[in-house]
Parts: sequence; C-alpha cells; structure tokens
Amino acid sequence: MESPTIEAIEAWTTPLFVIELPDHEFLKDALLAHIYQRQQAQENAVDSEVAVLAKHNLSESRLDFLEDEVPEVMELRRVVEELIADVAFEVNHQHWPEDAEAYAHVIESWYHITQNGGYHDAHSHPNCSWCGIYYLDPGEANLEQRNGINRFYDPRVNAEHYADPGTAYLGGQGFWDFAPTEGQVVIFPSYLKHSALPYFGQKDRVVIAFNCVIELG
Repeated sequence: MESPTIEAIEAWTTPLFVIELPDHEFLKDALLAHIYQRQQAQENAVDSEVAVLAKHNLSESRLDFLEDEVPEVMELRRVVEELIADVAFEVNHQHWPEDAEAYAHVIESWYHITQNGGYHDAHSHPNCSWCGIYYLDPGEANLEQRNGINRFYDPRVNAEHYADPGTAYLGGQGFWDFAPTEGQVVIFPSYLKHSALPYFGQKDRVVIAFNCVIELG
C-alpha cells in the first residue's frame, strides 16, 4: 500500500528577531550619559505613569525618549526604524501589494534603569504592531541564574492542557528566556506577553524599549 503524503503547515508561529547593533560601541556612552541626565530631571520613578504597580525599583522615562534631538538618540531612532521596517517586510511582504515599501515609525520609546531587586511584571504593548528592546548595558543580568532577563510567554494559552510524548515539541515550559547581551536588539510582535525578571546586581541594568507602527508607501 502506498504511504500517504503528509504536508506540514506551520500555523500561528510567533516570529522574534535578534540583531547585533553595529554602532553600539559608538552610541553607548552618549546614550547612557543622556539617559542619566534625563533621570535626574524625572519627577517620578515611573515618569510614563503606565502600569506603575507592575514595576519595582526601576526608573522609566516618559514615552518620548527617541524624540530627543541628541545626535546619538536620533541615530538610534533611524536604525531602529530601519530594522523594524526590514522585519515587517520579512514576515508580511507576501501579503502586501507588489513593489510596496514599508516604513516604520516609532510611536513610543522609553528607557529603563533597573537597580538591585527591580523587575517588571508580565505585560504586552497595545496600539502598535512591533516592539523592541535594546540592551544598552545589561549590568550583571545573566541567563544561567535567570537574573534580570526578559521572559517571553507562549501565546498559545491552551497548549499545555495535556502533556504526553506527542506534545514534546511544545517545549514543556510555556515561556522563552532571552539572554541579555550588550548591544543586542530583540524585536517581537506587540501581542507577545513578556516580563523582566527580578534583577540583582550592584551595576544598573539599562535598556531602551520602543513601539512601532508600519505604513506602506
């Protein structure tokens, strides 16, 4: 008897992208200096006033950081928007009109300065399509001890209702932990819930995060 042909369909995958920022060494010191200058002027620990109770022992700016007219900030915004446009093209171009060109626009951006014991509870980012986290200085965060890492949660909320050898491909934990590496940017769809696990270290953990929307030209 002839064996049937089995077609594999990868439905409902969740794309994430990791990029080494080429200009990190050029941008780092100026960005850190500007971030700490802005921190000194903050009126509140969480100046964005967003989900204040979900954040502990960290400083968060208003949601306009990448709008600052500082050369290194402006360059980072340019790079980020190009990266997001490339990502959007990668996953969407087959659904777009032929010869369409994508433009990404940062609509919200902020920094986090996380100190010893700081964390950010699980959340997602509404009102945008793509999000990113730039590890400007991860401090003493590390994957081995799950210290100050970003954790991304499986969006398939019912995937682990039953477990046997046939579900081993699911991974068995319902989350994915990202190793914080200086100079890296992780880009992910806005619906994906994530958190920053408690950070312990004497050095600050500093990241820049951003939300983007896409338009076609």
